Amino acid sequence: MKKEYSMACSPLLREFFGYLEVVKGRSAGTVNEYFVDLRAFFRYIKREKGYVPSSLPDAEIAIDDVDMDLIRRITLLDVYEYFAHTKNDRGNTSTTRARKTTSLRVFFKYLTDISHRLEVNPIQGLDTPKTKKALPKYLTLEQSMELLNSVSGDFALRDYCMLTLFLNCGLRRAELAGINLSDISSDRTLRVVGKGNKERILYLNDACWNAINAYLEVRPRDGVRDRDALFLSARRQRITLQGVHYVVKRYLSRVPGAENLSTHKLRHTAATLMYQQGGTDIRVLKDILGHENLGTTEIYTHLSTKQIREAAENNPLSSVKPPKPKHAEEKSKQDEDET
Repeated sequence: MKKEYSMACSPLLREFFGYLEVVKGRSAGTVNEYFVDLRAFFRYIKREKGYVPSSLPDAEIAIDDVDMDLIRRITLLDVYEYFAHTKNDRGNTSTTRARKTTSLRVFFKYLTDISHRLEVNPIQGLDTPKTKKALPKYLTLEQSMELLNSVSGDFALRDYCMLTLFLNCGLRRAELAGINLSDISSDRTLRVVGKGNKERILYLNDACWNAINAYLEVRPRDGVRDRDALFLSARRQRITLQGVHYVVKRYLSRVPGAENLSTHKLRHTAATLMYQQGGTDIRVLKDILGHENLGTTEIYTHLSTKQIREAAENNPLSSVKPPKPKHAEEKSKQDEDET
């Protein structure tokens, strides 16, 4: 991935991005997100502080001169005004603003606690915008089976293997594309390199093991550029993230109700099926998915509508009938007296 942060920014910012990549082990994609967030922030600050003409377009505001003199002029009020700008003028959602808040917090924490360029963190009290915690979208068990059964074509065994690993192991797209032959062991385990280059070991069930072996029988051997890559493109090189996306979307389009879902939703599907129908412990699911915090995994503990309905129907008080109205009791007694 192209490192945008290696260009067009000041030495101070490059130092911070290098810290994220080398010390914290953040991926190039993650560091690029920090770069984009900080670039937008400092462009706003330079305009508001009078460093550039107010009429200058954002794209023409350079950040190669951002230094401590500018940063020391930033106050918590400046940051809140910036987020008001992103909401009212830019239309940023609460989720986007929450991400930008994290970027600023990490940057100023670095200046204060790591490089010790600031004695006091000016945004220590910055609040995070409240975000709506939407339940993850996923395929039902029936839709998952339909997805697997829809596989066809010249690369059917490869595509079937990819979908099987997604649905059984809950892999991220980059994790699947990065699988090497050497990551697969004869004891039916798979080494996965996740976010921050953190490794985890997954057990390959029968479906995964059989799908891998079936694909390996037809996987090209001659003219392969990356000989250790498990999944290859038509050009016999490691399949790209975009290639994985294209393959998955093609099959999702064949499943009614799943046409608009993304590749990442297969990860949600695996997690949901393992938890709801497989009875997997939430702590085990955390390790399978490679989450750092249990709180991230807990989103999969949501209950389906069917489960909520069954819980209500299974309540021991569900069959209790309401008492008769008082006037009805009196009428019933009167009827008895008349007879």
